[in-house]
Amino acid sequence: MFALCKCDSLLRRAVLIMETLLTLNGIDKSFSGVQALQGAGLTVYAGQVMALMGENGAGKSTLMKILTGIYQRDAGSIEYLGKSVHFANPKASQEAGVSIIHQELNILSNLSIAENIFLGREFTHAWGSIDWNKMYLEADKLLARLGIKHSSKQLVGELSIGERQMVEIAKALSFESQVIVMDEPTDALSDTETEALFAVIRELKAQGRGIVYISHRLQEIFQICDYVTVLRDGQWIGECAVADLNETQLIEMMVGRSLEEQYPHLEQERGAICLEIKELSGCGVQKASLTVHHGEILGVSGLMGAGRSELMKLIYGALPRSSGEIWLNGKRIKPKTPAQGLACGIVYISEDRKGDGLVLSMSVKENMSLSSLKRFERWGKIIKHNELLNVQDFVDWFAIKTPSVDKIIAELSGGNQQKVAIAKGLMCRPQVLILDEPTRGVDVGAKKEIYQLINRFKAEGLSVILVSSDMPEVLGMSDRIIVMKEGSVMSEFSRTEASQEKLLAAALGRQDASHTILAQTAQHQ
Repeated sequence: MFALCKCDSLLRRAVLIMETLLTLNGIDKSFSGVQALQGAGLTVYAGQVMALMGENGAGKSTLMKILTGIYQRDAGSIEYLGKSVHFANPKASQEAGVSIIHQELNILSNLSIAENIFLGREFTHAWGSIDWNKMYLEADKLLARLGIKHSSKQLVGELSIGERQMVEIAKALSFESQVIVMDEPTDALSDTETEALFAVIRELKAQGRGIVYISHRLQEIFQICDYVTVLRDGQWIGECAVADLNETQLIEMMVGRSLEEQYPHLEQERGAICLEIKELSGCGVQKASLTVHHGEILGVSGLMGAGRSELMKLIYGALPRSSGEIWLNGKRIKPKTPAQGLACGIVYISEDRKGDGLVLSMSVKENMSLSSLKRFERWGKIIKHNELLNVQDFVDWFAIKTPSVDKIIAELSGGNQQKVAIAKGLMCRPQVLILDEPTRGVDVGAKKEIYQLINRFKAEGLSVILVSSDMPEVLGMSDRIIVMKEGSVMSEFSRTEASQEKLLAAALGRQDASHTILAQTAQHQ
């Protein structure tokens, strides 16, 4: 509280010399009797980046949806450019100069990049037809601004998730808004793409625009943001200059408690080899080999496009392999579909929870038990009571914030959706659990809860493959780490010898990354 009072005092002095673009004050919102926001607020200043922080379910996305007219507030006020406003819908807020880049992608795969950027506001000739040349030209300018090399004529469906995210950002920039809300904008971006985005943010600041930046990546907050507003359980906790905070203080403001250890690594003796991959090749993968032991977490690092997700999908059976072998507990397996991979005891949790991991129209219970219904089946019928007990156990273990297990999962926060996706995999009681970016869009408190659950199953002998672009996460949770580059496993490190510098050097293929997989094979088998 001392730090918070100090921050507020400094902030009041700074506010005197800054122009206020937007103020949300005393915002209340409830859904079916559940209070989502109570007295929430936010201030956005010209030429400044305001971080909006809080745990999953704290009300960040709800507050932004109220701002942009997706939801209507129950109480409170919104002032924009010195006037009280009420946006009836997202179109009204966009036309007024308030844009939002949503966490979940909202673009059409069957349209080109340019068509997505200017959808509904296409450039036209005097006689009414679409001016395609001008539209492609303006779209190409936006792409160049973000460092994207693709032509704006290319179909969005041919792009990676990270590239699609950049298209969303380009679309928001095209509105030339005074206030731009960015909800987890770097979740799917590579380091190069992230730096390009940060360059654009600095450009927008210089133009006097106000940015609301929502992210769970603390290092980004300290790198690009000027101020931070914290919400907890739908309530305003405080506002502070980033320069007056450190990570520990920020975490305490968010979760209301100290997180002594962000990465609770479990030290234990590993068992025998559970999974062995021998020179596996297929879509984007070339002769990749690895081993995972019982009771071990194998971290997989590498730059975007290195083939990490593709290798995991080959193992699971979601992509066809052209050569190579997969051995599970000493038996050769040949999964050709995800169903066959699941039947073998391999579970893959996709990085794209919206597209691959969850059925958004179904409930929490239905999603969580979907892959393990046979466990609850007796004489051709699902024993509902057993299903409910199992689901409720996982809801409690993962601290999933939902009023009921019958809640439609699309109505939960992104972080709580991710918890359900992981719980869904663990409920299958797999022998090998593959986690592809498991904590993307998850707050620091929820991350630790997920890590502790992974450790719980690791202690029972579960083999875990952790694919992550978050190097501290890989270093903190893994027992061994492999690094991929251009579809191949290039290097392998033990927990004790790994560092961010070594992982990055290996990912870039530098000569000083001397620990090749060949040199390590004898040591680790």
